[in-house]
Amino acid sequence: MHWIAIVTLLALVEYLVIMGMVGRARGRFGVKAPATTGHEIFERSFRVHQNTLEQLVVFLPSLWLFGHYASPRWGALLGMLFIVGRALYARGYVENPENRELGFGLGMVAIAVLLLGGLLGAMRSAL
Repeated sequence: MHWIAIVTLLALVEYLVIMGMVGRARGRFGVKAPATTGHEIFERSFRVHQNTLEQLVVFLPSLWLFGHYASPRWGALLGMLFIVGRALYARGYVENPENRELGFGLGMVAIAVLLLGGLLGAMRSAL
């Protein structure tokens, strides 16, 4: 489960980096708090940040449940796929929202496998 913990921390570090992107964009384009609209690049950065938060809510419990009930090693690998997918999503979305698909898809595949694997593992354990 050590690898699951490491992947969890890496995902949270990535989230903080994305948060920093929003702050930099806010300053660079003069979007004063509490505004959430303004320059297009700021809005894209803000949306990446919000979407990542939305995904972390499902990703983190799924990662831990998969690691516990299925396989910590595979869970960590799937977690890294999620992290790479989020990085690609962030880069692509800020450059051009149409470029978000690959990163979004990788992250969603990772979440789906973690969620299903955790559910099946927990059900198997309960029987």
